[in-house]
Amino acid sequence: MASSPSFLTGERAVVALFIARIVFSIPQSLLSESLSLSLLSLLALSVEISVDASSSLSLSHFFKTRPGASSGIFLGAVTLPGLIVSKLIQITRAVSLNQVGTEELENLQLLYWVTSASCFTVLAYLCFIFYRQSDSKNCATFRVSLSCIALYLGVCCVSFAVKSHGGWDAVAILLWLFFHGFAAVKLIQNILHTFPACASIGEALLVTVGLVIYFSDMLACTAAKSHGYFTASKLVTVPYGVQRSEVSIIIQGLITGLLIFPMLFKNVLQILERVSSAPSRDRGDNQMRRSLVFYVSLICVLVIAVPSWMQLVQDFHVHPFLWVLDFVLSEPLKRLSLCIYWLVVIYVSVIRFYNISKSSKIERILLRKYYHLMAVLMFVPALILQPKFLDLAFGAALAVFLILETIRIWRIWPLGQLVHQFMNAFTDHRDTDLLIVSHFSLLLGCALPIWFSSGFSDRPLAPFAGILSLGIGDTMASVVGYKYGVLRWSKTGKKTIEGTAAGITSVLAACSILLPLLATSRYIVDQNWFSLLFAVTVSGLLEAYTAQLDNAFIPLVFYSLLCL
Repeated sequence: MASSPSFLTGERAVVALFIARIVFSIPQSLLSESLSLSLLSLLALSVEISVDASSSLSLSHFFKTRPGASSGIFLGAVTLPGLIVSKLIQITRAVSLNQVGTEELENLQLLYWVTSASCFTVLAYLCFIFYRQSDSKNCATFRVSLSCIALYLGVCCVSFAVKSHGGWDAVAILLWLFFHGFAAVKLIQNILHTFPACASIGEALLVTVGLVIYFSDMLACTAAKSHGYFTASKLVTVPYGVQRSEVSIIIQGLITGLLIFPMLFKNVLQILERVSSAPSRDRGDNQMRRSLVFYVSLICVLVIAVPSWMQLVQDFHVHPFLWVLDFVLSEPLKRLSLCIYWLVVIYVSVIRFYNISKSSKIERILLRKYYHLMAVLMFVPALILQPKFLDLAFGAALAVFLILETIRIWRIWPLGQLVHQFMNAFTDHRDTDLLIVSHFSLLLGCALPIWFSSGFSDRPLAPFAGILSLGIGDTMASVVGYKYGVLRWSKTGKKTIEGTAAGITSVLAACSILLPLLATSRYIVDQNWFSLLFAVTVSGLLEAYTAQLDNAFIPLVFYSLLCL
């Protein structure tokens, strides 16, 4: 009986509802995906229970995770696979109506298996290192974990053997999945060791799988374009054979280049230190030299390396950055006006909130929610009027954030210390001096549902999932809960029932206003209000119960449920 409280938690119950809703919506044609998602969820739950219930030994022996947060393994392992299954259900509807071809469905199916296999391999790794040190190898959760691992492998092998009619194609695809799983294990190790106490295991798992898929996609696109004979292989053309837009290629090249850049910069510094025969005694000279190397390397990456890759995988007739300029000026009145509007909102908001943070005793959590409201003011008009331009703007903003965070971490003169002081005014317990993630999670929480909705989408509210859940729901829940909340969801937590009710109600009210507005534009509105109520309620309860970085998880969960 003592273990029941740790087993039955609010976060696990909400995640179980999320998975159950997806599984019961899957058509019979996606039976293997349904079974694998169920087994993956059960494996993640059993591993999380074992880790969180262990008082004598936990994964903290191997990883130093964020203090005050649960492991979050269950939520972190099922979020991305659940999202892709939701997209599969959506694409299946489109195929049945002859609105898209079967190739897109096959592409997305392999993408699901790549994502699922990456999560599965990390879970198997966590299970292995935990139980290798544990004295309770015969406990029920360990047996459940081993059973799930064996059954998942069986489902995976049988699925690809049937689809490819046996032979080497099935073996090649299984090796492709293993490659992603191995890369995910190595990457999560590096993330948790490089940034100790900056993330829970679930948060690190979400980031890890996303990065593995993103980098793998880039490598496959490069291989397909640079070696023509590879294009006949399913490993390259699926799921990488779908035609990309110029905007998506520019965003992918820019973000991937900036993610790789810190490693390049570090290696360049090490090389310069080795070849330097007379190191400078002046600390200022060393700082200036390092800053010079940083800016020169950054310019080379952004002006030469990244555009070269873009032109390799996409037929740009001009330099990609000139293409961006031409794209913006193709509708100068709308897009330049939107840029001016954004700059005014950002300038007024940042200056105002920064001054308040220095001179007022207002709670930092409430101050941060003003930025959520700012996101609503900025992104809703753009998403309705200029969705393609908003895609590009999100990529540019993310690139700027990556550059500024790199400058802050490395303390690059002259901006490093200034950026660090400014960002510290808006941090909370989930941020550290080593890594500040709140602004990334807010931006990506709003951007990812919009990026995922590119192409076919028969759910007009789905692109607004991040803006609604973070800009309105999360903000109202925090403000009302802080000012008027009395009844708490748990004795140890700070979230209140009044705040959650306000968040759910505000999102439903925003949807009731947004749907008629969308009906007057290019969208075809056919909304099931029961499904909408379920999606809003589950995402609101997740915000109330989770100890993870809610800006990252809530929009993805809400988006997945809206797609059903």
